[in-house]
Amino acid sequence: MENIPLFSATKANAGLDFTTPLKAVLDSHWYVLGNEVKLFEEEFAAYVGVQHCISVANGSDALELALKGLGIVVGDRVVAVANAGFYGSTAIHAVGAVPVYADVDPATLTLCKNSLETVIAKEKPAAIIVTHLYGQLANIEEIVQIASAAGIPVLEDCAQSHGARRSGKQAGSFGTIACFSFYPTKNLGALGDGGAVVTGDDALAARIRQLRQYGWDQKYRIAIPGGRNSRLDEMQAAILRVKLPHLDTWNEQRRSIAKRYNEAFAGLDIELPCSVSEDYVAHLYVIRAKDRTALAAALKEKSISTDIHYPIADHKQPAYSAAPSVALDVTERTCDTVISLPCFPGLSDDEVDRVIAAVTAHFSKEI
Repeated sequence: MENIPLFSATKANAGLDFTTPLKAVLDSHWYVLGNEVKLFEEEFAAYVGVQHCISVANGSDALELALKGLGIVVGDRVVAVANAGFYGSTAIHAVGAVPVYADVDPATLTLCKNSLETVIAKEKPAAIIVTHLYGQLANIEEIVQIASAAGIPVLEDCAQSHGARRSGKQAGSFGTIACFSFYPTKNLGALGDGGAVVTGDDALAARIRQLRQYGWDQKYRIAIPGGRNSRLDEMQAAILRVKLPHLDTWNEQRRSIAKRYNEAFAGLDIELPCSVSEDYVAHLYVIRAKDRTALAAALKEKSISTDIHYPIADHKQPAYSAAPSVALDVTERTCDTVISLPCFPGLSDDEVDRVIAAVTAHFSKEI
């Protein structure tokens, strides 16, 4: 029986012509910060609905440079969630700041506004990272209101939410600044690494552009500290330009699969994603099961891949373990129960049927 992967770049990229734009890049003899990067930045900024897109080498650099652009320095406190794979925490540590964790909403598994308010009162943070986890928009409007009232900038982590929207606004257009990853498995993925920072703030955009290239304001003149070499190459930009016009269609395909799963799994002893509307782009289809180990084993027997996103809460990572200042009950319960099922463009109806049948059969045996 053919294995069903958690994600297949081959299936997701089927039918796309990468040869023509890549040949054009090769023929141009300009491979870094050229016309393809310029055009992609313009097109992606327009797609998100912001004035500026600054492409960088990867999503991790995007987060770190965004924090530097916001002026976060050693010892500052930055709010994050602890169930999102440590990516935000990594960036916070990289700039010498201190992550302070808020709990997540039990329905969306994104930042809980009530917990956030408690953390703000206790920790007086300098910034807030809001991760739109699994492709689900957080309660971003209310979070921005809370942050604005306290004078705190909001950084949206959109690595898993390309194209998610609510009330006509895109992920990445709500906060002060936002970050995207273009890792190959993302909803908009390159054929290698890539990332971007987006913002509507002219001065902030100018700082990020300097930070991604050594801190230069002109060649060889370092105007601000903390810069680095973090640039999207021309080939990846060309690939992303081919794929961007298909993003909304692919997201709808993901939602369609998620909707089928939700309908089929209703009534089973599992917790399902709370939404299949346009504020959810199903980067990952994540359910919560009391015994996920048994479920994963049962699906593996039927050649169906699964994964856990994410098994270790940030505050429990052995290298950085620290007691949070507020209870993280939902976060800790979530890390013990989440399991991801295949959900990506190119997943066939028959494959979706196989996943549904296998999950349903497993829970039927438990009754």
